[in-house]
Amino acid sequence: MALRYLFFCTFAQNLITILFMTIVQFQYILAVAQYKNFSVAAQKCFVTQPTLSMQVQRLEEELDVLIFDRAKKPLRVTEVGEKILQQAESIVSESERIKDIIAQHKGFIGGRFRLGIIPTVAPTLLPMFLNNFTKKYPKVELKVEEMTTRECIRELAEGTLDVAIVATPLHEKHLIERPLYYEPFVAYIPNAKYHLTENQKIQVSDLHLNDILMLQDGHCFRESVLNICQENGSSDKGKDNSLEIKSGSFETLIKLANEGMGMTLLPYLHTLDLSEEEKKNLHYFEEPSPAREISLLYHSNELKISIIDALYNVISGVIRGAITFDNLNIIDPILKKKKKQ
Repeated sequence: MALRYLFFCTFAQNLITILFMTIVQFQYILAVAQYKNFSVAAQKCFVTQPTLSMQVQRLEEELDVLIFDRAKKPLRVTEVGEKILQQAESIVSESERIKDIIAQHKGFIGGRFRLGIIPTVAPTLLPMFLNNFTKKYPKVELKVEEMTTRECIRELAEGTLDVAIVATPLHEKHLIERPLYYEPFVAYIPNAKYHLTENQKIQVSDLHLNDILMLQDGHCFRESVLNICQENGSSDKGKDNSLEIKSGSFETLIKLANEGMGMTLLPYLHTLDLSEEEKKNLHYFEEPSPAREISLLYHSNELKISIIDALYNVISGVIRGAITFDNLNIIDPILKKKKKQ
């Protein structure tokens, strides 16, 4: 009995060692694939290059395949290596979830946490809460990246992203939408040809698509603007096609509008940073004002709920006094198909 118990303990210890080393090896090959360089990958993994190279080579020998083509400069991943890397990424991700389970059980708020945020929200929202959050939760290793809505959805599904801040509703299967705030659209109209007095409110029906300067394709804010115009029945018929302007930033659109190139729509928080002179060109909509819903988006099986709750509470706390609007009409952030006439 004693010998059998000793054998079992030895076997279990060896199995754990093998599993741990395999996960470490997977982390190494993922780093090499990402940086295309053994030396840089070793630095990012906090090991020496000989150690990393030896472990990668040992894994290749165990699998009896080459994961990397070292003859190429920079090195390339082999065809079979691509498939191995996909599985390695999944295994490493799942192994991290064990830590998440333990952290959740203990009520610990810390660890790696990757946040995606759409570009039309990042410049205004991040400065409002990020410093407060990192000071309050110093043990959270937060990584923030600007991403499109589609990129956020894809990476949440793949498990490489923990949470995203996006415009909703999206109605994506297996993804939870947790609304943070509702942000009105505000018209920026500096051109005198519109015959508007200062602070005069406008109707959605006053919008004409051929007058509006818009963000480039890929921005959900652009699709929301198109949805507003579509509901209004506005079209680009009769538009002068000699000039079409699409930009990736609100700042560019504002400057072009100031030059008499048209008008634009802005999210409310962005208007807070305008100069006093520029604020004279703002015109709010008659109620119900068109608005966008900004939410935390995360997978239904996400385990880092304690961090998500902390993030939600911090953002809600700072945004509560910044936006105080009622009677809003939430605009869909995904372009609707035009109804057939």
